[in-house]
Amino acid sequence: MALLEIRNITKRFGNFTAVDNVSIDVKAGEFFTLLGPSGCGKTTLLRMIAGFDAPDSGQILLDGRDMVGVPPEKRPIHTVFQSYALFPHMTVAENIAFPLKMSGKMRDEIHSRVNEALSDVYLSKFANRFPHELSGGQKQRVAFARGLINHPRLLLLDEPLGALDEKLRGEMQRELIDLQNEIGVTFVFITHAQNEALALSHRIAVMNQGNVEQIDEPSRIYNFPSNRFVADFIGKINMMEAKVLAVTPLHLQLSVTGLGNVTVPGRKDIQVGSQGIMAIRPEQVRVLHCSEENKVAPYFIGRVSDFLYVGDVTTYIVELSNSTRIEALLPNSIPGRANFFEIGDPVIVTWQHDSGQFLSD
Repeated sequence: MALLEIRNITKRFGNFTAVDNVSIDVKAGEFFTLLGPSGCGKTTLLRMIAGFDAPDSGQILLDGRDMVGVPPEKRPIHTVFQSYALFPHMTVAENIAFPLKMSGKMRDEIHSRVNEALSDVYLSKFANRFPHELSGGQKQRVAFARGLINHPRLLLLDEPLGALDEKLRGEMQRELIDLQNEIGVTFVFITHAQNEALALSHRIAVMNQGNVEQIDEPSRIYNFPSNRFVADFIGKINMMEAKVLAVTPLHLQLSVTGLGNVTVPGRKDIQVGSQGIMAIRPEQVRVLHCSEENKVAPYFIGRVSDFLYVGDVTTYIVELSNSTRIEALLPNSIPGRANFFEIGDPVIVTWQHDSGQFLSD
């Protein structure tokens, strides 16, 4: 049985349905992420799990017990917010100790557990400092420690890294993974940052307009999106309108707008005549000089219309003769070389036959 079972949860605000008949299972010890754009319903769902909002219908089961109607302070659940929500007049140690004092723990136990929590988040030397004396990353660690001090069955994280700069955010991501592995508490994390979700999660639920579009491991979400929305929302991808011309157990023959006939791997329950898109990730597209030998099919001739150099990789936009534009991502593996192609260069774009995929409408 899953630790957390969300069963047919619906939440409306007037005529607006924020969460629409959503069902999700979260396993014990899992780092589970709710991912989606602003307004997709992920924060509303998190607030219902925490007990801050009540659903209009459905169940929220924790260890088999329905939490609907149980007040937040009675649930074995804690929440870490993006704003940290630290008490400015309390020291780091006092902030972390606050939940233990509220639950009536003895002074010696509080002292021991606070010291242990400070060590877990590498803040032992900062116990007597106040929040205004801490960096953003240190404040976030205090919030994590306070959320974990009562050993909750479930820790909810509401975009906790959103206020940090990019470098510090990356460091905190690694620390968060280590902390979750060490403590073993189940995390339910919400974010709109795709790369963050892919880096941190055991599984991801991609949400859109109050619905769950796909639940899966990060690699499958990225490499095998279930539909057009997931493919477009997670990372960069080339998408072109397509129609299925032929179906075999291993392959689909497509008519792709701007490309003509293209073969992609087969998919179950796809029939001849199905409409959808052909999708391929930019890093799966190769760009070659026209003079280079090419034994890979398919291939298309065009010109470099633009590129974006970002250090470790360069994104190239290749425009074919019919104005179809294909994006390719190439690693900058030669030291000191900023780009392999210039704007206007004639090139070939190609990819392995099993790199593209068909997604039905």
